[in-house]
This record gives sequence, structure tokens and C-alpha cells, in this order.
Amino acid sequence: MPPAIDCQRLGKCYRVTTADTNAVCGYRTLRDEVVAWVTMPLHRLRRGARAARASEFWALRDLSFAVKPAEVVGVVGRNGAGKSTLLKVLSRITKPTAGRVALRGRVGSLLEVGTGFHPELTGRENIYLNGAVLGMRRREIAHKFDGIVEFAEIGPFLETPVKRYSSGMYVRLAFAVAAHMEPEILIVDEVLAVGDMAFQRKCMGRMREVGQSGCTVLFVSHNMAAIESLCTRALLLDGGRLVHEGDVADVVRQYRRLVLGPSGDGIAQLADRSDSGRRQRIFRSVTLLDSEGAPTNFVPLGGLFHARITLDAQTTIAFPAITIGIDDTTGQRLLSLVTPLARTVVERVAGRCDVECRVESFPLAPGEYWLKLGLAAADVPLDDVERALHFSVLNGDAFGEGRGIHRGLCVAPSTWSVRDRTEHSPRKETACRTAVCSS
Repeated sequence: MPPAIDCQRLGKCYRVTTADTNAVCGYRTLRDEVVAWVTMPLHRLRRGARAARASEFWALRDLSFAVKPAEVVGVVGRNGAGKSTLLKVLSRITKPTAGRVALRGRVGSLLEVGTGFHPELTGRENIYLNGAVLGMRRREIAHKFDGIVEFAEIGPFLETPVKRYSSGMYVRLAFAVAAHMEPEILIVDEVLAVGDMAFQRKCMGRMREVGQSGCTVLFVSHNMAAIESLCTRALLLDGGRLVHEGDVADVVRQYRRLVLGPSGDGIAQLADRSDSGRRQRIFRSVTLLDSEGAPTNFVPLGGLFHARITLDAQTTIAFPAITIGIDDTTGQRLLSLVTPLARTVVERVAGRCDVECRVESFPLAPGEYWLKLGLAAADVPLDDVERALHFSVLNGDAFGEGRGIHRGLCVAPSTWSVRDRTEHSPRKETACRTAVCSS
């Protein structure tokens, strides 16, 4: 079958104007344009070489890829890599400067949640208005109306103008309308970060249903967990070019290395922070180390987690409670490492010193995480750092039992056995040890 999306040597160029300090920038009225045209010769004589010049900026350059029908493909990359420009070209919002695009099927786009909403109209009226903007017919909207209202959970406020909605209600309604389109090709740009945690889970479930229904999906997100959960293949963009494509796990790994460097610096300086309030600034730095003792931002699943915290305590702190909290990107606490629960007791800290924490078999599944630091004595908080260091967990040989596919929050070793229940057969048990994921 021919590809549903076929891009060949795609390019998009913008003209960036550089003007002198006396130039008028931004939007101008007709009067401004007439005055500028009349006075242009005089300005040219006065400015000479300082006249405004236009330079070219290629948001996309020589981009070629294809997406098969019913395939769910993720697009990742740093800010400014060209992801949103690509989706705007595919959605026919802007024309490409070079190359060609072939789309085979009805296209639906979720580029900006809430586009087409009118604040003075009620929720009911905006469902029809927004659905029309997204390309749905009135009969189609009426058929899906009850499902949209139920998904958005705004039933009691359906006849209320949306200007009186909370921000959460607004985005729930906007996503509910967009999520009930039934296109053959769906183009999605970072729209799952809406609403509270429960609604985000519902959004993820809806996107998973769309992907399993046979719809071709091109999905842009900075949430690597969502990319790994929803997509079967991924593209990595950088500087408007396609630098890597293929297996999702491999592309995500390349993206993390692109963002954090080959190994990442793995060091966060904390002495000059301004968010400590009235508390002391005892934490000076935190460093994440690999198995060779070098700073890193990457921890292998089931491998060594080694953190070194530098303290500078003006007085002796007896039996300190030092905490390393590990949170996901939404701030949810997933794991806490604290000295009172450690196998060894930290009796005191004084002056400038290093405190090291090691976990030989790190249990968290691949993803993006943050370290949070805390220090207390006798239940009195002394210092804390909310987001001290960012790091990534990469897929690895979990507990020496193989790589496998890991979903959920953590991975733990377990023992499995098989018992033969066939009649008239000797009783046999086969035991094996493996690593399983608990969600």
C-alpha cells in the first residue's frame, strides 16, 4: 500500500528582517506604510549601509520520510527543531518552500487545543463551532455530542458561556471535541498536557484507542513516556533536519543524548540558588556518578545509582535526616532514599563534607526524573532543593535477567514457577527468575 504520509525533500524557509534601531517593527497601519513609502528615499540616503536587510532561516531543510497506513509515529526534538513547523505544513496551514507532501486520507489536526472557541458562546454552541473548525460536519457533531459532553465532564455547565469556565474545564471541553474526530490521518502537537492527572490519563487512553483503530497518527510531544507508550516508530528532528528514525526506544535514547550530551554534566551547583527562603543554604552541589566514577545524567535500569552531595554546615548536625527524593516530570514522588532508613547510620555532619548514596540495582523504569534534596535535624527542616538535578533512566539489563519491555513505574526481581496439572503425569515444577514491571 502507498504511504499515508509521504514527504520528499521538504523545506520551509522564513525571511528574518534585521533593521536599525529607528526602524518601525511589528504590525503597521496603512498610514504607516504610506509615510514609509514617501520617506523611503530620504531614509536610504541617511542610513546608507544601515538599511534593513533580510536573511533566510530554514525551519525545515531537506526532510524526507514516509508513514504507513495505521502507523503511529512519534516526532521528538529540542525546542526550535522544526516539529511544529512540520505539522503546520502537513496540516496545510503553511506552504512548504521546497519539496512535496502527499497525504492520502482525511486529515484531522490537534495543533492548538481550543482553537475556534468563542468566550461569549455556551459550551453547547462551542462544541458545534469548534467541531466545524476542526472539519467535522454538523450531523457528525450531533451524533457524537453526548460522548463529547461525557468525556469533558461539563454536563451541568453546558449552557454556561465558556468565559465563565475554569481553565481546566476549558481545556477538557476543547480536547473532548478534538478527540472525537474520526480522520484517517491524525496530526497531534503536544496536547496531552492538559487538565489534571485523571484527565491526562483519560486523554492517553483516548489517544491509544485512536492509534489502535487503524488511524494513521503523527504525534509530537516532549513527554517521552507518552511517545514510548503510544508510538510504534519515531523520528528525531534537529535544526530542521531528520537526524534519526526507527525504533522508539532507540530514538528516545538518541534524543536524550542530544539534549543532555554524550554523558551529561551530571553536576548541579546549589550554593547560589535564590529559592531557599529563610532556611540555610547547606547544600552546595549534587553529582550523579556512573560505575567508573565520572559525572553522568544517565542511570541504567537495574544498574548503579550513585549520588554525591556536598554539604557546608556551619555547626555540627547530629544524626541528620538527609533525603534524596526522586520525582517524575510532573512532580509526583516515586522513590525516597533517606538516611534514617539506610543500612548505615550517619551520626553527624560538620563543615564542608561529601555524603554519598548508592543503590546497586536501581528499580525505576526508563524515563525522565528529577532529584529533590532535603535536610532536617530533630524533625526541624534545615535546607531543601526542589529540583536539584535532572537525569534519565535508560533501558538496561535489569537485575541480570535480560532487557525485555518495561512499562509502569518500577521493575522488581521475582520468582516464577510452572506446575504441570495434567492428569496421570508426574508432578513437576519449573522455576525461573526474571524481572517484571509493577505499575
